[in-house]
Amino acid sequence: MLDHDIKNLVEDMLAPLGPVVVKRMFGGGGIFLDGLMFGLIADGNLYLKADESNRASFEAEGMMPFAYMKRTGQTTIMSYWRVPERLLDEPDDLVDWARRALSAAQRAQQSRRPKMTRPRTA
Repeated sequence: MLDHDIKNLVEDMLAPLGPVVVKRMFGGGGIFLDGLMFGLIADGNLYLKADESNRASFEAEGMMPFAYMKRTGQTTIMSYWRVPERLLDEPDDLVDWARRALSAAQRAQQSRRPKMTRPRTA
C-alpha cells in the first residue's frame, strides 16, 4: 500500500519540475509529470528512471535497480533505480536527479513511438 506521507513528500520535493503526481500502482505508486512516468515508490523506497545517461550516478552510490519476482518465479529487473537516502535531505540534488530521470523517460518514450511514414505517391 502506498504511504500517504511518502506520496506527499515526493510530490512536494519534486514540485520544482512542474505538477508531479503520484498515482497508486501495484501496491506502490508511479511518479508522473505530464502523463509520463519517470519514477516509482515501492516498499517505502523511491526509484527514478535510469538509462545510459544517468545510470552511472546510481551505480556510483551503490544503488540497485527495482526488481520483482513474477508468479513464474522469474525475476524482472526494471530501469528504475533506488535513490540514495541522502537525496531526501538534499532537495536541490533530488530535483536534479529527477530531472535526469525525466529526460531518460522521455528518451524511452520516443524510442517506442512508431515512426511516421509518408504514403508513397505513384
